[in-house]
Amino acid sequence: MRKPIIAGNWKMNKTAEEARQFIDAVKNEIPGNDKVDAVIGAPALFLESMVMNTEGTELKVAAQNCHFEDEGAFTGEISPKALGNLGVNYVIVGHSERREFFHETDEDINKKAHAIFRNNMVPILCCGETLEQREAGETAEWIKGQITNGLKDFTEGQVSELVIAYEPIWAIGTGKSSSAEEANETCGIVRETVRELFGGAAATAVRIQYGGSVKPGNIQEYLAQEHIDGALVGGASLEAESFLQLLEAVKE
Repeated sequence: MRKPIIAGNWKMNKTAEEARQFIDAVKNEIPGNDKVDAVIGAPALFLESMVMNTEGTELKVAAQNCHFEDEGAFTGEISPKALGNLGVNYVIVGHSERREFFHETDEDINKKAHAIFRNNMVPILCCGETLEQREAGETAEWIKGQITNGLKDFTEGQVSELVIAYEPIWAIGTGKSSSAEEANETCGIVRETVRELFGGAAATAVRIQYGGSVKPGNIQEYLAQEHIDGALVGGASLEAESFLQLLEAVKE
């Protein structure tokens, strides 16, 4: 049985004080870790204080991005070595906003994911299609390509540990969402691709999230599906109350 994982992605939101207030409100209210893994993906500015403030609690911290080199002449980039040393647990890579606005490629994302594992953290590797691709019947081919390229040169053990987040681009921040059945179908494509590449044990173990306008009111519909093991959540993770409601919905 795969443990559900709910990861909030704050994107470029909150001040340091707002982040502290959120963590103080949430960190001691997380359901037991036998029920759900709770993660917050925060801007890099807040990561050190958040790691310190969540120590000894069930709330884990994720970075929203990193470079694929541990160190070097990369002004303004975020070192995965430094993140790992800081105590960050997860790093989100391949989010559609990184792909679209910063022109990240599957190759970039693959190298970042390797760097994350190298520094003892877990990648949350994102994939997803545009509305035009879905309407053209290209979803399966596109998703398979993203997963195949993103997981290049991984081991079966690494794939078993990582998290894959399926986020249809047309459902991110739009209020639209893929139906639970549609989301499950595509997450099934992700799992089958992992099976073809790494075998049945890895496909059974890998956790696959759905992301795209997930809210406390609809999360149970998604988690009831065979291939959906959690959610990567944007707007509903910005308020402590709604984030805790997401976790409570999993526990139920």
